[in-house]
Amino acid sequence: MNTESNIKYANIEGWLSLFSNLLLFGLKFWVGVISGSVAVIADAWHTLSDSLSSIILLIAIKISRKPADENHPFGHGRAEIIASLVIGVLLSVIAFNFLVDSIKRLSDHQSANFGTLVIIVTVISIIIKELLAQYALWAYKKTRLNSLKAEAWHHRSDAISSVIILIGILIGKNIWWIDSVLGLIVAFLIFYASFEVIRDAIKPLMGEVPDKNLVSKIKNLISRITDVDVHFHHLHIHNYGDHTEITFHIKLPPHLSLFEAHIITEKIESTIRKELNYEATIHMEPNA
Repeated sequence: MNTESNIKYANIEGWLSLFSNLLLFGLKFWVGVISGSVAVIADAWHTLSDSLSSIILLIAIKISRKPADENHPFGHGRAEIIASLVIGVLLSVIAFNFLVDSIKRLSDHQSANFGTLVIIVTVISIIIKELLAQYALWAYKKTRLNSLKAEAWHHRSDAISSVIILIGILIGKNIWWIDSVLGLIVAFLIFYASFEVIRDAIKPLMGEVPDKNLVSKIKNLISRITDVDVHFHHLHIHNYGDHTEITFHIKLPPHLSLFEAHIITEKIESTIRKELNYEATIHMEPNA
């Protein structure tokens, strides 16, 4: 899929998420204040963090569209990966705040008064957030943009936390500590989501181990397009968000001329570009 298609899907997700989450934040915060529920208010701020992450995503998309320049010879595609990292850190901060609030309410024996309105808003939130998560996951599978996967996790964790709150409301109306415990559960869910998002953002920035399937594909590709004995090794992957580059070494028979070696290398690079959608840079060595 080309870059323009990626941008279109990411923009749609970003704007849908932004407006939906602002609406849900207002509803959840309102009923949270009315009921005095820390779990519902925590869920509301979790939803607002989705809006902030959508803004970050939209800004990152705009930056990533900039072409390569003198200071950024490989383009600005990693802005999208950095956006995922920012979203993950934001989730961690939110989770910590609600962990502290829930522990305080538990120690102070504070309870909440859940009503029908809280149940209705919670059900609405579950439906909308799961729909947003499904679209973000679908868009991620189409584009392979990490920030869309981060958005999907954000939506899904919000939907799950709302489900837990709904269950707690339905089974624990007369249990004073249920709201604080639900707040703790939601906080840990957000922590887990942040861990997933941060881990997936750090991997391409720090460097990734080449997938065995990719190594096998390149080996098969090389053996298919040339009869020359080529030894392929030392593969590295360089993820730039909107495109991926690979570098590796090949050992060629020492009797080949520089021109012949160049023709073989160029053929491998063009085939990888066409069939695997990677920009390859190959270092040639004599197979002594």
